[in-house]
Amino acid sequence: MRNIVLLAPLGQVGFELLRSLAPLGTVFTLSRSDIDFADTAATATKVAALKPDLIVNAAAWTAVDKAETERDAAFLINAALPAALASVAQQHNAWLVHYSTDYVYPGNGDKPWQETDTTGPLSVYGQSKLAGDEAIIARCPRHIIFRTSWVYAARGTNFMRTMLKLAQSREALNVVADQMGAPTPARLIAQVSALALQQLLTQDTANTSRYAGVYHLAARGYCSWYDFAAEIFSLARANGLALALNPEQFKPITTPEYPTPATRPANSRLDVTKLERQFALQLPDWRSQLKLVLSEWQILANGE
Repeated sequence: MRNIVLLAPLGQVGFELLRSLAPLGTVFTLSRSDIDFADTAATATKVAALKPDLIVNAAAWTAVDKAETERDAAFLINAALPAALASVAQQHNAWLVHYSTDYVYPGNGDKPWQETDTTGPLSVYGQSKLAGDEAIIARCPRHIIFRTSWVYAARGTNFMRTMLKLAQSREALNVVADQMGAPTPARLIAQVSALALQQLLTQDTANTSRYAGVYHLAARGYCSWYDFAAEIFSLARANGLALALNPEQFKPITTPEYPTPATRPANSRLDVTKLERQFALQLPDWRSQLKLVLSEWQILANGE
């Protein structure tokens, strides 16, 4: 039986991974209540003691704006920790799966980014995530890095839940309409990860090297944050949820009209062709996935 070590099982992606990875082996978890991930040496020692065949790192510093003033803390979790895990994976001849972001790209233009495109993060958060990617690639040949975008879920703190909360209490709302990307559910990320890993882990060792590398993992299609919010509200109303938001007072705005400490990429479109071809998968459209996640959120909200 394979030993799988999952870091951060209580986060949005980690919660879903804990369920999706179960059929692939014995899953050991390490959460922030078990150890301080900023203590990378101690974390690496704990992971190594579990004799991993597969390490799945769902730990991340995701406070994008806060990273601008807490650079060292962001780099500890997003760069130093992945580097330490990569060294453990290399020592144990294990695979390392890591989750990265669209923020590693410069965000210009309107074409979907490919894995081979030149990176150029605009924020400290993006810089820290890119540093983690590069550290893994340099230290551990047996790696899969999934770069994803606009992650949300029925649980946790995310754009969908924030929009629903605001729309239930406010009559007016402005949302940025000039940043484009693909809303991607945590559950989809976990499901695709498990499907890809199942293929990798059932291959002869000699045939697995072709799976190593960076992949884009996102729902198909794209929209603006304003479009995403509009779809959330439309589906919520269709599902019988009462919203205080007045449709005439729900308005699109530009990025300069909503300044933030960290610069966001205007173009977060990700080309998922490589992932689909390598693992014979088909990524679903973001709208179909939103329906599923919103329905799950309503079930949880109703306590059913």
